[in-house]
Amino acid sequence: MLRELLLTSRPISWVNTAYPFAAAYLLASGRIDWLWLVGTLFFLIPYNLAMYGINDVFDYESDLLNPRKGGAEGAVVDRSRHRGILLACAVLCVPFLMVLAVAGSWQANLVLLASMAAVFAYSAPRLRFKERPFLDSLTSSTHFVSPALYGLVLAGAHLDVAAVAILLAFFLWGMASHAFGAVQDIVPDRAASLGSIGTVLGAKWTVRFAAAAYLCAGLLLLSTDWPSPLAAALVLPYVANVLPYARLSDEDSAEANTGWRRFLWLNYLTGFLVTMLLIFYILGR
Repeated sequence: MLRELLLTSRPISWVNTAYPFAAAYLLASGRIDWLWLVGTLFFLIPYNLAMYGINDVFDYESDLLNPRKGGAEGAVVDRSRHRGILLACAVLCVPFLMVLAVAGSWQANLVLLASMAAVFAYSAPRLRFKERPFLDSLTSSTHFVSPALYGLVLAGAHLDVAAVAILLAFFLWGMASHAFGAVQDIVPDRAASLGSIGTVLGAKWTVRFAAAAYLCAGLLLLSTDWPSPLAAALVLPYVANVLPYARLSDEDSAEANTGWRRFLWLNYLTGFLVTMLLIFYILGR
């Protein structure tokens, strides 16, 4: 069961939610304290278990039709384990949420509530935002941007124009990444009668949408204060990663999985470069 929970939580993606919170809180507060530690641990493991665990439980039937599921890109756990997964999500998340709720302001709690609502609404029955084209990409991006916004608000930061521009750029990056990820699932999603941005736009136009969103994110970063414009260059590898699939047919959409796997590792390189940029910024203050 522990192995299944670990697989369900997608360890390769833990950093994608923990890092935005940790970096945002540190930049806003200028310190590493117990609240930073609790928040980082929450967005590292419990948050990911909830996000992906709920998804794996309620996507079980469609995941059986998807050849890329059953490993690092998504667990296919026997139905008899589903109740245990949902229980583990609650048991692991609730203590962290209670501590954060008591320690945070009402504004921070509102952001945290919205973040958890997006996690639930994306996969839960009836709501199923993941099956609502364009809303699926918006919600998925919220999963990764909301920890950063929460870190800022929890630390009492003032959100000026530059901060909003950076968050919007991050949001566009998240939408682009989700859209590109949806391309590889067009065939199995249609077979399971699931809607997504990919099934509506088709492979080539979804890829083009992703490329455009990445470029718009870079342009937004160019409008911010130094040294943030340097981060604009970091969208270029993502654009280069998706453009080879700009003419991909729906029938061959599974070929985009190669680009998606590159995307997963590209995030680690980007995270390293962003860290160097943050160190440069902090030392220069």
